[in-house]
Amino acid sequence: MQTMTKLTDDQLVSAYAKGDNKAFDVLLRRHQTRVFSYILHIVKNKDVADDIFQETFVKAITTIKQGRYTDSGKFTAWISRIAHNLIIDYYRQEKAENTVSSDDAQSDMFNRRDLCDDNIEDRMVTGQIHDDIRRIVHALPDTQREVLLMRYYRNMSFKEIADATGVSINTALGRMRYAILNMRKIASDNNIVLTT
Repeated sequence: MQTMTKLTDDQLVSAYAKGDNKAFDVLLRRHQTRVFSYILHIVKNKDVADDIFQETFVKAITTIKQGRYTDSGKFTAWISRIAHNLIIDYYRQEKAENTVSSDDAQSDMFNRRDLCDDNIEDRMVTGQIHDDIRRIVHALPDTQREVLLMRYYRNMSFKEIADATGVSINTALGRMRYAILNMRKIASDNNIVLTT
């Protein structure tokens, strides 16, 4: 590990792409303060910044593992660009969620399904979706299920998950990524629709 800290960012990316997980741990430690500070400076909300920060490194892991990282010699600029794009996505989503169109004078903007009380059919469909999700989560490998439950049901950060499970943040992020991929595959293989 001592010699690994002397490697350049691109050497660490190359080592990680070849399967050396400790290389990514060094990259994460090297850049986490700068990237998190950048995100927090823009979004001004620690919880949102934490989510975007974690998503940034999940995206970096995915890109490197898929062999799509181009060796430009500027890892810092690359990881910052990922964070920047995710911040833009966050604000676009916020804007879309807060936009109410009143273009159609015929429609009553309060006559929307999402503002109405659930009827019995909605409750049955929602109950079925929850049952399906429980079955899919139960079908995951133990390590993936553990990370998923800690993240989504106990609202733990990836650092807290890593500390609680005794693994690196990189490993916790990877397990979450594989849990989500596996859930999608299980749902697809079994023709399960998880939306109303």
